[in-house]
Amino acid sequence: MNASSEDAGVDRHLADPRWAVAERVAEAAQRRFRADVLAIAVHGPLAHGDDDGGGDGELGLLVVTYRPDTGPPAAARRVDGVLVDLTVAGADDYLRQARLIGPLWPLTADRYVTTRPLHDPTGWLRTLRDEHLGRLARARPAEFSAAARRAWYRAWAAHARAARLAEWYETDQALLMLGEARLAAATVNGLLSRTYFRDPGDAVRRTGLAGADMTEVGAVLARQAEELTARGQPVDGTVDDLLTS
Repeated sequence: MNASSEDAGVDRHLADPRWAVAERVAEAAQRRFRADVLAIAVHGPLAHGDDDGGGDGELGLLVVTYRPDTGPPAAARRVDGVLVDLTVAGADDYLRQARLIGPLWPLTADRYVTTRPLHDPTGWLRTLRDEHLGRLARARPAEFSAAARRAWYRAWAAHARAARLAEWYETDQALLMLGEARLAAATVNGLLSRTYFRDPGDAVRRTGLAGADMTEVGAVLARQAEELTARGQPVDGTVDDLLTS
């Protein structure tokens, strides 16, 4: 890429108010917490470089500190019309999080793999990515299946609650719970296929659950339960199973 192309890329970034705010936050954090800050990055849809939020979407910012409980506090504020969600974490703690395979892995993995550095003089963000991808390479299939079963319980509980609320004609609450069931069921699919998503909206879209009605979500949960049983992680069991699993 020649210099003019690089300049054009920078101009495009600065033309989006989220990038302008991100640069300002990064500069202020470095200035005020110079001894604490190890790295600063953008994560979320904007970090992919093909985000179409047009400046209206949320800006996800990560501040990594050398030690825990230092640097700025984690916070969320609207700055110049841009909603900024600021995550602050100690380097070792964040690396430990990146090694976890849990029920929410499909919704958290993207922030370990796809980041756009604003300040990273030591290349720590590459270490973050390598640690997460290395953990995935070492993960056993049973780890993903066990996490999927825990996510399935959340989905089943939300779906059952939504159905009961619908019977009581509590339509608004039923729709909220159905939305939770869709998202949890999407994370089950993500875990069973080792697929992570950019955000909750991406999760339900890519798994075909966006707009799924009560019956359709129930059918998805039934199929997932069958697959979990086939993988040695049945969702039903006895009291002894509960106390010994």
